[in-house]
Amino acid sequence: MSIKYSILIADDEQSQRLILSGYLKQKGYAIFEAASGTEALKITDANLIDIVLSDFRMPDMNGIELLIKLKERNPEIAVVIVTAFGTIENAVKAMKEGAFDYLTKPVDLDELDMIIKRITERMHLISENKMLKEQLQDKNKISGIVAYSDKMEKILSTALRVAESKATVLLRGESGTGKEVLAKAIHYSSQRKEKPFVAVNCAALNENLLESELFGHEKGAFTGADKQRRGRFEIADGGTLFLDEIGDLPLSTQVKLLRVLQEEQFERVGGTQTIDVDVRMITATNKNLEELIREGKFREDLYYRINVVSVLIPPLRERKEDIIHLINHFKEKYISETSKKNIEFSREATDVLMKYNYPGNIRELENIVHHSIVLSRGDVIATADLPLQLSEFDFNETTLETNVNSALPEQVEILEKKLVVNALKKTNNNQLRASKILGISERNLRYRLEKWGMKNK
Repeated sequence: MSIKYSILIADDEQSQRLILSGYLKQKGYAIFEAASGTEALKITDANLIDIVLSDFRMPDMNGIELLIKLKERNPEIAVVIVTAFGTIENAVKAMKEGAFDYLTKPVDLDELDMIIKRITERMHLISENKMLKEQLQDKNKISGIVAYSDKMEKILSTALRVAESKATVLLRGESGTGKEVLAKAIHYSSQRKEKPFVAVNCAALNENLLESELFGHEKGAFTGADKQRRGRFEIADGGTLFLDEIGDLPLSTQVKLLRVLQEEQFERVGGTQTIDVDVRMITATNKNLEELIREGKFREDLYYRINVVSVLIPPLRERKEDIIHLINHFKEKYISETSKKNIEFSREATDVLMKYNYPGNIRELENIVHHSIVLSRGDVIATADLPLQLSEFDFNETTLETNVNSALPEQVEILEKKLVVNALKKTNNNQLRASKILGISERNLRYRLEKWGMKNK
């Protein structure tokens, strides 16, 4: 057990305390015992307690009373209520007050293990994410990480775990999803944070320039090489090299890159001296590398080298919980460019921003917010202040694009919307006639329109 969690057993029955404490000590936990609620509070005040196993019936206070007092002292403490079988309703009341779970007497030790495992896994994940966010809040290290959705919380947790290793990381996702920002997050959360973070866009350079950019060149190596030049690998020595658009890397360069990953050494273009290098590699792509391998455009051995840890960053349309937070983040970033002290998006404009699908992902949202702030006529941004593709935004059309990753019920609903919209267009928005075309009642049609927020569209 890497972290020694502390558990307090509060029970006025000594035999029950002895059974549980003996078992949990063997599991490696730090154990405290209390014969009453009052004693449990004193122990909690004097020690860092992670988990409390509390009997419901104790002479001075019941389990719910103890739970409330514990949560006042430490909201993050996990409390498990132990109750007799006939008083389970008491445990249910306790869970409404914030108890993590409950156990019935006699305690099933396997069930106890499962509950404690769930608690410690949850604590570990919360601790990791809190640590990562604290690290990322340093403006000198990284800015732009906004993650409130469950999907992004899990990705940040993965980023923190992989940061401490030297394992290569492959970041996958559509353009504009924040792959480089996450690569920086991994670097600045690692022991290499004091060393350089160097980024190269493989798609922006032709084959000859790319090799010189990565490995450097000697004087006279090619026309125009009038002096020796260090490449990005040398510059990133001890730090992290981020190769964006790795799917566009030419096959000849892939061979040389594979050698660096395997042997940690290379020669400059036109040179013979072997240079040793210690670089952590992070790559990113929006292409299907497996398909490129089948087409003979990407080396399979290099794929396995760069794909030790793979992270798929979801598009913004699949993490809409983050949109409002990203809007506020970009608003704070660009409001300094104006003389206004405060700018808000109107309710209608916010509604459009929340419903839009963002084919350009976070990069597009940032551009939209910047555009709207610069061109806003006052302190409130209206829909007319949004870029053209949004001010003329058609909710019906934009939300009808299917997503191959969507579950079947979602895709069925998308198809239903499309059929409804087409029927309304054919009948010039006459709901009675549209319902007859669709073969449903007008009432059913109205219900669907209200459900989808399309009643007045």
